[in-house]
Amino acid sequence: MLMAHPAMLRSLIEQYEALQVLRAQAGTTEAQQRMDDVAYTLCVSTGTRDVDAALIAARHQLPGARTYDDSVLTGS
Repeated sequence: MLMAHPAMLRSLIEQYEALQVLRAQAGTTEAQQRMDDVAYTLCVSTGTRDVDAALIAARHQLPGARTYDDSVLTGS
C-alpha cells in the first residue's frame, strides 16, 4: 500500500480538527461538506473506511508518534 506523506497527513488532520470547530460554531452546510471531503481524503490516504480510524492511522504515521513500550524490560 502506498503511504501518504506525513506533511499531507498532518495538514489533513489540522483541517479536519479546524472544520470540526467551525461546524460546531457555525453549523453551515459548507463546513459540513468540506469536513466530509477531508474525512474522505483521510480515509483514502490511510486505507480506512471510518474517519475515526483514519485519524488514528494518520496520527500513527506521523514522525515521533509512536510510543515506546518498555514494560517487557522492567524486571519487577
